[in-house]
Order: sequence, then C-alpha cells, then structure tokens
Amino acid sequence: MREQAHGQGQTGVAVDDEQRLRKAFVDKDWNEIKIADSWQIFKVMAEFVEGFEKMSKIGPCVSIFGSARTKPDNQYYQLAEEIASKLVRHGYGVITGGGPGIMEAGNKGARAEGGKSVGLNIELPFEQTHNIYIDQDKCINFDYFFVRKVMFVKYAQAFVGMPGGFGTLDELFEAITLIQTKKIGRFPIVLVGSAYWNGLFEWITDVMLSQEHNISAEDLNLIQIVDDASEAVKIIDDFYHKYSLSPNF
Repeated sequence: MREQAHGQGQTGVAVDDEQRLRKAFVDKDWNEIKIADSWQIFKVMAEFVEGFEKMSKIGPCVSIFGSARTKPDNQYYQLAEEIASKLVRHGYGVITGGGPGIMEAGNKGARAEGGKSVGLNIELPFEQTHNIYIDQDKCINFDYFFVRKVMFVKYAQAFVGMPGGFGTLDELFEAITLIQTKKIGRFPIVLVGSAYWNGLFEWITDVMLSQEHNISAEDLNLIQIVDDASEAVKIIDDFYHKYSLSPNF
C-alpha cells in the first residue's frame, strides 16, 4: 500500500511538473512577452516599495532563520525563542520569515519581551502562513524570494541561523556571499547547534577550502557556531561595541 501511495504521489507531482514545462514552452509572440514582463516589473517594484517603507522604521534588528517544520517541543524551537527574548532585552528587534517553526519561535520570544517582532512572509503553495506573534504593522507578504532576501539583509544587524532546510541554507549562503564579495558591510553570522552545523563546515573546510581551494581561509571567519543563547547574543553585542547600528546597504 505504501509503495502504491508513494507512486501515486510521485505521478501527481510528475504530471504537475510536466504541465509547468509544457506551459513554459508554449509559443508566445513578442507583444505577449513584453506585456507579461512589464506587469511583473511593476509587481516587483511594489514589493520593494512596501518593504522599504515599512522596514525603514523598525530600528536595529536581528534576523533569525530556521526550519518551518520545527515543533514547539523541539530543543531548537525553545532555543530560538530564548535567543529572541535575549536580543530584545539587549535592544534589538527580531526579524523572521514570518511562518511557523523556528520563525514562530523567534517572533514569540520577541513578543514576550515587548520587542519589535517583524515577519517577512512568503506566499507558497504549501506550508507557510504567518504566525500570530508578529506585530500587526510589521507583517509583510512577498511573492518573490529575492525581494524578501533583500529585506532580510538590508535591515538586519546580524543573522542567527538555527537548524533548517534548503531555505535556511539559501539565506545563509546569500549573506556569506554578499559579505565575502564586499557587496555589503560585514555583520555577525551566528549558527546555533554545533551538532547540526559542524558536519557541513567540516566539509567546507576539508573539501572546499583545503582540497579544491575554492574559498580563502579568512572566509571561514565570517561564521561562528555556538550552542548557547547567551553566547549567541554576546557575539552580536561584542561586534557592535565599537560601531553604531545602521542598514547594511
């Protein structure tokens, strides 16, 4: 039965993917393409305008990333909530992706301490609805991942990466790349959960750096891995001890 159900699910996905592919290859005349692209440009602009307008007023914040699938009884959910609460007590607001799991924990911790609780929600066909702990005037919905990522980076003074999936890795490596290439100023990137992250960074060190020489040794100094909420917040505080807080672009 399991194999049959699995096969049916795979067939449904395959049919959906095939329909998407066929639609992409349907011939369109030049006028249709221009009209569709023009409207898309306006949609992208609208998301940037709304994001800049709302985010420019939030003050110093830290972005917390992590899986939408993490449950409240999970140690990392509880750790994210604790980190968010401590960040608020140290004068920061909290930005998350606005959804459930680790994102909910971050907003919940910020709300519990009366701090700014920002949610940058993405419209997805599954899994994501905004959580109840976001400030009503600080919940922003996006259709485009790339616009949303600009808001995460531009208005955050640090990143805290909790265990997560592909989306978390996407956001993490986006930030590392922008700092490495000096497109933005350096800011703290703290990864929480050595048991989760160490294997990835052992591979980065052993293969990407030592074996293939695709990065420089100093690039690894951009990230710190911790297991304790107080240590995570201290790294951010220490970094800004000598600097004033400002957007990163």
